[in-house]
Amino acid sequence: MDGVPRMPERRGPGAPAPLRFGVLGPVRAWRGEEPLPTGSPQQRALLAALLLREGRTATASELIDALWGEEPPHQALAAVRTYASRLRKALDPDILVSESGGYAVRGLGEDALDLAAAQELAAAADKARAAGDLGRAREALRGALALWDGEPLAGLPGPYAEAQRARLEEWRLQLLEARLDLDLEQGCHAEAVSELTALTAAHPLRERLRELLMLALYRSGRQAEALAVYADTHRLLAEELGVDPRPELRDLQQRILQADPALAEPSAPPPEPAAAPVRPAQLPATVPDFTGRDAFVVELSEVLASADGRVMAVSALAGIGGVGKTTLAVHVAHQARSAFPDGQLYVDLQGAGSRAAEPETVLGSFLRALGTADSAIPDSLEERAALYRSVLDGRRVLVLLDNARDAAQVRPLLPGTEGCAALVTSRVRMVDLAGAHLVDLDVMSPEEALSLFTKIVGEERVSSEREAALDVVAACGFLPLAIRIAASRLASRRTWTVSVLAAKLADERRRLDELQAGDLAVKATFELGYGQLEPAQARAFRLLGLADGPDISLAAAAAVLDLPVEDTEDLLESLVDTSLLESAAPGRYRFHDLVRLYARACAERDEHPPSERDAAMSRLLDFYLATVAGVYSIERPGDRLADHLERAKYPGLAFSDRHAAQDWLYSEAVSLLACVRQCTQQPGMLRRAVDVLWAAVDLAESGANSKEYETTATAVRAAAQAAGDQRAEARALVTLANGHHASGRFELADQEAAEAVRLAELAADPLPQCWASNMLGIIALYQSRYDAGETHLTRAIENFRSSGDRPGEASALCNLSRIHLATDRTASAVSLAQQGTDMYDDMGHALRGANGRYALGLALTQSGRLELAADRLEEALAVFRDSRQRLWEGMTLFRLAEVDLAARRLAEAATHAESALTLLRGIGGEWRRGNVLTLLGRALSGIGHTGRAHVCLREALGIFEDLGAPEAAEVRSLLEPRAVA
Repeated sequence: MDGVPRMPERRGPGAPAPLRFGVLGPVRAWRGEEPLPTGSPQQRALLAALLLREGRTATASELIDALWGEEPPHQALAAVRTYASRLRKALDPDILVSESGGYAVRGLGEDALDLAAAQELAAAADKARAAGDLGRAREALRGALALWDGEPLAGLPGPYAEAQRARLEEWRLQLLEARLDLDLEQGCHAEAVSELTALTAAHPLRERLRELLMLALYRSGRQAEALAVYADTHRLLAEELGVDPRPELRDLQQRILQADPALAEPSAPPPEPAAAPVRPAQLPATVPDFTGRDAFVVELSEVLASADGRVMAVSALAGIGGVGKTTLAVHVAHQARSAFPDGQLYVDLQGAGSRAAEPETVLGSFLRALGTADSAIPDSLEERAALYRSVLDGRRVLVLLDNARDAAQVRPLLPGTEGCAALVTSRVRMVDLAGAHLVDLDVMSPEEALSLFTKIVGEERVSSEREAALDVVAACGFLPLAIRIAASRLASRRTWTVSVLAAKLADERRRLDELQAGDLAVKATFELGYGQLEPAQARAFRLLGLADGPDISLAAAAAVLDLPVEDTEDLLESLVDTSLLESAAPGRYRFHDLVRLYARACAERDEHPPSERDAAMSRLLDFYLATVAGVYSIERPGDRLADHLERAKYPGLAFSDRHAAQDWLYSEAVSLLACVRQCTQQPGMLRRAVDVLWAAVDLAESGANSKEYETTATAVRAAAQAAGDQRAEARALVTLANGHHASGRFELADQEAAEAVRLAELAADPLPQCWASNMLGIIALYQSRYDAGETHLTRAIENFRSSGDRPGEASALCNLSRIHLATDRTASAVSLAQQGTDMYDDMGHALRGANGRYALGLALTQSGRLELAADRLEEALAVFRDSRQRLWEGMTLFRLAEVDLAARRLAEAATHAESALTLLRGIGGEWRRGNVLTLLGRALSGIGHTGRAHVCLREALGIFEDLGAPEAAEVRSLLEPRAVA
């Protein structure tokens, strides 16, 4: 980066490229993209002095003072003139002008100076923040800070450059503090900790940075460290300056001690005021317990309020049956009543039923309500619509068209004059209703759902069983109709507890039957929509409901339906238009939980032959198996696993590069794992389900989905055990060991891997033997059982070689390197790691090559070749980051911190350790976290943050003591000097 903003160049043909200058780093000049010579340091100092005057003239004496201060050379004036002459030749003659015995830089284009661009961005940030747009303010500050390219005015001599350098550096810190403040305002406290740690090390007496660090730590759940920062600051200020911390810092300490709730979350702007209540006419009564939907109420009220001055305001609400469209529309219409003093019209168009209302009939009733005599009402639809619009002319009337079938039914009923408005509700999204403001109504939030349930049932009954109440509204899928039915049933049965109702709703097969009360029933609401589907739509609705995942991709849905992707998309989009299916994201679809249950009930009732249900799930499993095997092969060229997997009969997706393959795997992870769990219970699908899980091992190793992966592996192992399938169980145990290893539960991983070896030998399945032996070796390393580890890894290397699995052999060699490292055979450790890395590189194995570089970096660190170790680890880090391997990215940052610590780069060590701690939050297990905390404590102690260091070491000690880990002894020894003191 050259520190100069890249602005679009606007010039005519043949016009010279504009000049650009940089002072937020070395002083430089460019014509377009071509760098220009700026001469000696004194000559650059002259140019900087003129640029920083923003076009004002500097006299010769002022320039001499700027360059040399109180002791200028004898030929100072001649030197200034010489520098000016040279600069004029290098730049345009019209840019550097002579004036009144001095010089000035004039005629620069907009943003030609990086400082001017930074000032403009900083002003934009202030303006955006004042307007409440924190995201835009944050981006503007990031843009301003990105213009710095090292030390401003770098290498320039003279008192003026020195003063301006200090000013610009101070301004940069102020901008940085402002940006970090916005980071915290927007909830990025965990990410800010590592940056603030490095900044406080570089600027230990800057109290605002300490204050921000305390707040970031507190919001990250690290209260003790936040208080330790204050203690360190208090001590440092007293020792260095003999003063106390400023009042803001002391106040923050007290608020942290008191656990002030206002500190826990970023401040938020006050909510928009609700629209003023309004009066209805034909509108149905609003429900007295209307709850939530604040954002929708405000949005719709604003659209209705805009009717004055517009031809017509139309809002069309769409959503699944039972989501509360009518309730919301009636509530909003009541609130808007005073804005429509000439009346409010209402009709139920019965669009969800088999006999929707005819528009001409509705127009007749509307005209009568508006005072038109029966004898004056014409017969045809067109004439009635024209008279309706004429009657409304000059009036301000609100029309609520409830439960519409489609846009064709609605169009004749819309008022067409200024001052009128219409609210439309429908299960169909009215994308073809010109000019309409479309609103997709979703289910309630958990808080809104619980509030509605409490209003109906009563605070006293709910407050004592809050968890059960949350289970009830969750079982209702947060659907307002379902919640109202469940709450009404409970309210009418005084002997029932909330827990009794929750238990009844817990049974998915009975849930829809339980959700009915009087003439209200969730199933009946869904039945209306299902009954209007075409046969192909109904089949798609039934079969898609069989899959357990939270959503489904278009390609996976095509596999379920056994249709081309284009035909599948048409069907799914038509179901979205009926609100029986939701579009979760481009190319992804989902059911509401209760709609899914209803779709499954329909599949059991209507799908013929019944075997088609199993066939649909088998095609989905085959699609996942074929696709994930391809992803595995792209990530690991030469790996033999794909050759040992079950064969898929249905094709999967093919990817042109590993990034596209990774994108698919991580976006599909939750649905893929849900399919695996579901198919373990289906006849004939167990072995394919196990193989899908094994080929998707990146989901465990990355840490992104390690918990879900482990849960799935446990379920698959149990199913294989119940089926007595030793081959499937051995493979399931390998996946389970992978999950335990990624989560840091090494004893369990060791047990599962040992059992996998035993079962694989019985089943004569060589691949699980290889990988389980490899796993046993690395776990033995973690547990300091080095002889056993070497035995396991040697066996793994032999097995991999005999099966021709070179990537597996390379993995075992790198792991064996770490055993040699732990037993002080450093030279052979480096050799083994290099051998494994070279094998990976020969195969073009980027991801596993990063694992090799990780092992090589460890060996080089212990051999004392720190710069080389850092290079290998940085290479590994780039690949892990690019491959979204969060666990390994965090561990590589930890290893880089070890290199920094060995090289006595203590601030960098702390920064790397902080970043590792942030990345490993919730993944990797407590043992890894304890190691990172130990290193962070050592680094913090070295840069004088002794209070925080003590907190980190105490936390690490607690972790190791709970685990019974030998590392506890090292941490105790690190704490001893503090304890003595």
